[in-house]
Amino acid sequence: MKEARDGSKKGMHSKNPSVSSLPLILDVDDFKGDFSFDALFGNLVNELLPSFQEEEIDSIEGHNISSDAFPNGHVRGASDTIKFSQGLPTPLFPEVDKLLALFKDSSQELVDLRKQIDGKLFNLKKDVAAQDSKHRKTLAELEKGVDGLFDSFARLDSRISSVGQTAAKIGDHLQSADAQRETASQTIELIKYLMEFNGSPGDLMELSPLFSDDSRVAEAASIAQKLRSFAEEDIGRQGISVPSIVGNATASRGLEVAVANLQDYCNELENRLLSRFDAASQRRELSTMAECAKILSQFNRGTSAMQHYVATRPMFIDVEIMNADTRLVLGEQGLQATPSNVSRGLSSLYKEITDTVRKEAATIMAVFPSPNDVMSILVQRVLEQRVTALLDKLLVKPSLVNLPPMEEGGLLLYLRMLAVAYEKTQELARDLRAVGCGDLDVEGLTESLFSAHKEEYPEHEQASLRQLYQAKMEELRAENQQVPESSGTIGRSKGASISTSPQQISVTVVTEFVRWNEEAVSRCTLFSSQPATLAANVRSVFTCLLDEVSQYITDGLERARDSLTEAAALRERFVLGTSVSRRVAAAAASAAEAAAAAGESSFRSFMVAVQRCGSSVAIVQQYFANSISRLLLPVDGAHAASCEEMSTAMSSAEASAYKGLQQCIETVMAEVERLLSAEQKATDYRSPDDGIAPDHRPTNACTRVVAYLSRVLESAFTALEGLNKQAFLTELGNRLHKGLLNHWQKFTFNPSGGLRLKRDITEYGEFVRSFNAPSVDENFELLGIMANVFIVAPESLSTLFEGTPSIRKDAQRFIQLREDYKSAKLAARLSSLWPSSS
Repeated sequence: MKEARDGSKKGMHSKNPSVSSLPLILDVDDFKGDFSFDALFGNLVNELLPSFQEEEIDSIEGHNISSDAFPNGHVRGASDTIKFSQGLPTPLFPEVDKLLALFKDSSQELVDLRKQIDGKLFNLKKDVAAQDSKHRKTLAELEKGVDGLFDSFARLDSRISSVGQTAAKIGDHLQSADAQRETASQTIELIKYLMEFNGSPGDLMELSPLFSDDSRVAEAASIAQKLRSFAEEDIGRQGISVPSIVGNATASRGLEVAVANLQDYCNELENRLLSRFDAASQRRELSTMAECAKILSQFNRGTSAMQHYVATRPMFIDVEIMNADTRLVLGEQGLQATPSNVSRGLSSLYKEITDTVRKEAATIMAVFPSPNDVMSILVQRVLEQRVTALLDKLLVKPSLVNLPPMEEGGLLLYLRMLAVAYEKTQELARDLRAVGCGDLDVEGLTESLFSAHKEEYPEHEQASLRQLYQAKMEELRAENQQVPESSGTIGRSKGASISTSPQQISVTVVTEFVRWNEEAVSRCTLFSSQPATLAANVRSVFTCLLDEVSQYITDGLERARDSLTEAAALRERFVLGTSVSRRVAAAAASAAEAAAAAGESSFRSFMVAVQRCGSSVAIVQQYFANSISRLLLPVDGAHAASCEEMSTAMSSAEASAYKGLQQCIETVMAEVERLLSAEQKATDYRSPDDGIAPDHRPTNACTRVVAYLSRVLESAFTALEGLNKQAFLTELGNRLHKGLLNHWQKFTFNPSGGLRLKRDITEYGEFVRSFNAPSVDENFELLGIMANVFIVAPESLSTLFEGTPSIRKDAQRFIQLREDYKSAKLAARLSSLWPSSS
């Protein structure tokens, strides 16, 4: 913006006539760029307002600016400078009128500027509209030109495509014509050669030089095969379609002569090439061999050459090599044919075979045009001839009717040989597959070598396990017979004796059964590829183990039961009558002691048998869980059925064990009754009232019985476990309780005897507490309560069982044993107190 006072732009005036005489205050350039209203306003009023003037002076002095120009660009007048320099005082707001005039002029100039701008904008819009119309017209013309150009290109492309197709058709016709010309030329030449072969039968002397030139053997072979194929095809066609026409018949007969001559020529040429191939093979001339093989591939796809090459390999025709195979595997005359030796021999032999095949593969790859076919024939010949010949000598399938004796290894030797041979031959098949065998199913061919043996394998495995079990039982019986029999005379007067403890169950033997079965299962896994077949074979083998273990432990338990039965029979023989002499009674007592010792020994033997029986069953169950289950689970129902079989197989052993444990209880109770009868005195519970302090120790009979029970039941605590132990001890505790009740019914008790009885009951109760049987503990606690009937006064009996009415009946029986039962007239008193129980 230019100020009016600086005299600039004095020749420019507003378009408005009313203000044309005024100097120009505002300019369009003032509104360009970064516009600020505050700066514009300041530039207008800074000459008229004193405050603005002072601020301007301070600003100029602060910056050491000596110029008379204001920051807005206007120049200060000379009069103003003088006024400021003189510092004349100025009245407050002296320039109001000038400001109003200035603002009016500025407003008028702003209106004029807006009109100028609007005019310019109108002119620009007109120019832009004209230019836009011109541009649109130009674009429309260009678009029409482009569309025409695209149409021209489309017509050109269509023409080019049409020309190309025509050229392609012409090329195809030319190629077809050339092929037909070439075929016609070859056909003419072939017909000429065919006429040469259509001469006299067997006459091959008048043939073209082509068929006798050794340098053109490949060409001759190709032409001969084409002629032969054409002639045979023509004969077949003529013979099928119109055999009755004379001309066709004649043509057929003529071609038959050609076919015969061609066949003879091809045979002669093939033999000649095979001879040349053999000669080159002996000289190891691979290039000549490859050339012959390539030509021979035209005859039956080279089958004769392939088979001829394989058949002439030394390992198939050298008898010494075959004998060496037998010696390597079986040893001299088969004397060292053990599974380990056979395994080592087969590994060495099969490695040698693999190396030989690998060397032959290198030659085959260099010689034959179809090496995979040759490798297939070679590997098949190796398995069917060399390996089969060895397996026939190694594996002789035994009869299931007449089993081989165990001295010669039994069936187990055959099964181990079969497993070794099968496993090693499978490894050979994998090695041959790695070397290369074409499309041959080498694994399937290997399986077929053992098909005859695998058909009856499950029966042989089961028969082997039964044979092993029988041999082991015979061995154990022989060992038991070799042990010197020792008999102890128990009653010399009666001549009774009992043998030593019978043959015990051996966990080692059961472990051996499991080891046999584990080996059999490993063979089942080896021979059975399908899960269903494997599960069936494993289940049948495991069933054999269950039968063996069940029979073995059941027989062992029965032998231990026989000892218990024999000891019981001895006890019955030495039961004393009522009237015998002292000498006979002493002898019988001695014999009874010996019989008791035999019973105790039989008890311990049976407990050992039960313990080992449990260990044996646990071994079988663990073996089933670790090794058998995983093989049966993939087949529905197999695992559950095997578990059921295991439960059924062990049921006979469980029955024997139950019966034996019952006999053990009978044996213990018989000895307890004998000790009580022999050691219990009438004075134990009815001591005389002589003023001596009562004896608070257990009676001698009680001490002997508890000592016997502690000694004999030690083996039961060790042998039995879990519920079996709890049931046995509970039954024994109840029998002991009942036996003691019956025993004490034979005695009469006074108060001091009642105290002695209570001490015995306490001793018995403390012992049976080790049974961990709550019902037994409760019975003996009630016995202690009932013993009080001998201690309290008669008048106190009525209140003694108020808290335990369930034992009143037994308590009445005890009360009748009181020494004062009759003198105190307790019967009448009890009938009045307990009328319901009288």
